[in-house]
Amino acid sequence: MLEAAAAAPDHGKLLPRRLVLVPDGQRAALGAVFAQALAERDAAATPEQREQAREKAPRGPRLLLLVVDAERGDPEVDLHERLISAGAAVQNILLVATAQGFGSALTSGKALKSSVLRRFFDLRASEHAVCFVSVGSAAVDIAP
Repeated sequence: MLEAAAAAPDHGKLLPRRLVLVPDGQRAALGAVFAQALAERDAAATPEQREQAREKAPRGPRLLLLVVDAERGDPEVDLHERLISAGAAVQNILLVATAQGFGSALTSGKALKSSVLRRFFDLRASEHAVCFVSVGSAAVDIAP
């Protein structure tokens, strides 16, 4: 799957993206980050809503964060091109996962732009958290 991601189109061969594996031992901490991000953007969030945000972290056996760097390599290559390249890399992961019989999905949300998530993943100013990619055994068959 990662080889397929690496083979995605990449103008200038910049590799403007990286995938960060969230280790199982860090899922609870990531859940706390999700809950804190919600509380920061919505002071009226109920304890139940914060708990729902926290419960998103352990979903999926393998969890990766897609990060795109807006400045790596040639500054003439626009952020939009970098994001398209990253999207192609994720699509390749999803296609290979499906071909190998795994379930896979990408998720996003407002927490990706939060300062607490940026600190958790130690993102530089030029880096953008784009989405999470989950891969594992599908709990339900979603085929038509």
